[in-house]
Amino acid sequence: MEQARRRIIQGLGAGLLSAGAGLSWAQEPWPSRPLRMVVPFPPGGLTDVLGRAIAERLSGALGQPVVVENKPGAGTLTGAESVAKAPADGYTLLVSTSTTFGIAPALYKNPPIDPLRDFQPVSLIGTVNFFLIANPSFPANSVQDLIDVVRANPGKYNYASVGNGSAHHLFMEDLKRRYGLQMQHIAYKGTGAALTDVLSGNVQAMFCDSTAAVPNIRAGKVKALGTTAAKQNALIPAVPPIGRTVEGFDWQAWQGVSVAAATPAPIVARLSNEMQRFQQTDEFRAFLAKIGMEPWPHMTPAEFAAHVRTEKERWAEAVRVSGAKID
Repeated sequence: MEQARRRIIQGLGAGLLSAGAGLSWAQEPWPSRPLRMVVPFPPGGLTDVLGRAIAERLSGALGQPVVVENKPGAGTLTGAESVAKAPADGYTLLVSTSTTFGIAPALYKNPPIDPLRDFQPVSLIGTVNFFLIANPSFPANSVQDLIDVVRANPGKYNYASVGNGSAHHLFMEDLKRRYGLQMQHIAYKGTGAALTDVLSGNVQAMFCDSTAAVPNIRAGKVKALGTTAAKQNALIPAVPPIGRTVEGFDWQAWQGVSVAAATPAPIVARLSNEMQRFQQTDEFRAFLAKIGMEPWPHMTPAEFAAHVRTEKERWAEAVRVSGAKID
């Protein structure tokens, strides 16, 4: 009997020690070590530049280094999957985009992530508008002109994109579907190569993100026929929205920050609050304009999650209509 009592006491003591250790871990201040910011694109592009700017500002706010790690592949799903599978402790962040949470999951037959199941959106940072641009020799100066010219010359003209299923591809396929246009799609591995062929006249037109399009429009190297957002683009207000000609045409790519789904709410709130602080500064707004982005009013994590839900369905429909697929 005495022996049994001692075993019970020893067991209780071990349990208390274990609980104490767990309590100590739970009370560890966050963050107490460096964070990792995963950019699911190669170095040097818009998302990479934005990710590094966010990392720098978060590092200053949190008092810990935020190290950027580029993990491109599988239409950005490689990097996203690595964050979804990382410990949900707030130390691994993802620069989440409309490509990663909207387009890519719809393109692949068995995507490795589900944006709604695997992630907790933290903050939407900004949007990227696209311009429909054309070589100066192309006989169209507006979206309506393009529709009329291509209709009158089926199969004569080509358009470029940065890849099958990219936003650049989906936008033009939307126009083709609406108006029965016949234009050959030529896919390139990146904006630079696609834009080079439009500049040279080898390809007549393309949808191009504002970061790459604006300098060439301003230099007169290409002409802008329209912009994808329903509102005028702040960078070149003279270019009309395509929606003025094509009813309901309103597209913007977006960039934000997310973490793994089970990340504790206090950590998500802290990250959101810190991002809200620098998002509201004139300095950060000027930075976004410099890289061709427009700031977005701060969203709470819940609001951003609702936005992701809507956008996922919208982009998936665009992919379905285009017929684009990647096995």
